[in-house]
Amino acid sequence: MSADFDFMSATELRRLVATRAVSPVELTRRSLDRAAATQGTLNAFFLLMEDEAMAAAQGAEAAVMRGDELGPLHGLPFSAKDLMAVKGKRYASGSRATADNVAEVDAPAVERAKAAGAILIGKSTTSEFGCKPVGDSPLTGITRHPWDLSKTPGGSSAGAAASVAAGITPFALGTDGGGSIRIPCSLTGLAGIKGQFGRVAVWPTSATPTLAHVGPMARSIEDAALLFSAVAGYDPRDPFAVAGPVPDVLGAVGRGVEGMRIAWSPTLGYARPDPEVVAIAVAAAKRLAEAGAIVDEVDRVFDADPEDLWMAEFYAGVGTRLRSVVETKRELLDPAVAVVLEAALAQEMRDYYDKVFRRYALRDQMRRFFERYDVLLSPTLPKASVPAGVDVPEGLTDRTLVSWVFYTYPFNLTGQPAASVRAGLCPDGMPVGLQIVGRALGEADVVAVAAEVERGRADEVDLFRSRLAAELR
Repeated sequence: MSADFDFMSATELRRLVATRAVSPVELTRRSLDRAAATQGTLNAFFLLMEDEAMAAAQGAEAAVMRGDELGPLHGLPFSAKDLMAVKGKRYASGSRATADNVAEVDAPAVERAKAAGAILIGKSTTSEFGCKPVGDSPLTGITRHPWDLSKTPGGSSAGAAASVAAGITPFALGTDGGGSIRIPCSLTGLAGIKGQFGRVAVWPTSATPTLAHVGPMARSIEDAALLFSAVAGYDPRDPFAVAGPVPDVLGAVGRGVEGMRIAWSPTLGYARPDPEVVAIAVAAAKRLAEAGAIVDEVDRVFDADPEDLWMAEFYAGVGTRLRSVVETKRELLDPAVAVVLEAALAQEMRDYYDKVFRRYALRDQMRRFFERYDVLLSPTLPKASVPAGVDVPEGLTDRTLVSWVFYTYPFNLTGQPAASVRAGLCPDGMPVGLQIVGRALGEADVVAVAAEVERGRADEVDLFRSRLAAELR
């Protein structure tokens, strides 16, 4: 199979598989070979599942040849992040402390993707328990950006982003407890969806059960919507699972934005973005206005940075899960992660619950905000690129391990759907993400706006692919 298929959309590949123009066996073999060939440079995978993937591909090809009814993802390779369970495979969560864990079940999203015909080729790398928005861990080392190997693809869904951006698979499953889908999508020019909290079931129970989301990462919002549609929906194993119908996100791709009420905020009231990031995001907001949306600039969305609310919840969960390791085997942990886990475990109960109730007040504030607007736009990140191996980028070293990202973690606290889509390219060629946040249960609105943003910069597609080809040659 030629390189022409590496950056083909999932939607087109699915059509070619169904019409017998592309073989699932050849497609899977190509993905596995590219994963192995780039592992020494990108380091995108925690483990590859060659035997299982090829067996599934052969079964998928036999189904095509028999004329069976095919699922919506039939024959398409994908990966799952190592914060997700894959039955019979190591479930390390990026940590040496849990390196020998083996999952007894498939996570619901993995199970549903397989049932829809997708072929799992491996588990992608993550920072330790998803605790950092960059792409490294003591277990797997540094995962690198396919456009520039000196940069991080972001995290914690680092390997998922690197592999999709490099054309290894058309899409991947990531997780997002504070931005871990949206952050790497922004840095690598991808589209990613964090649905409404509970829309995609999370099970076995996450270390951060009130913040964790599972969602798709792809090279276009349509491909992300395709995977989202296959894995979303109620599952009784997740106590937070949304029981209502899944919105028609695929239909929303072509809907347009005419008449939509959109708030644009460059800082949310507290962030410190680079000027070039704001300029590219502003241009995207203006294109939405030209497409018929009503766009208002809103300087202050939040009264204050909710960093402390997120830190208290996220790191308390991971810290409790790893308490014995923190207390007796601290040397196994990423030193930067160990510091924040120790601080979280030292919280006094009354202080913690004060933050819990402030979080509920924040959620109600956002409910009232979205009585006036359909979606909220902001940059996804304050920077277009970050060096590999750095925890906090230059110019933001007064911020914490996660708070330097500014924009993403508030919407894990509120649980609202959010996406990141590429808004444009900086003069140095690195991508800038636009975050799109919807009201509760409003994934279709988020996807409609994301698709319009993509249509506004369709001329970048060839540049995007040629740059990747040059970097990975």
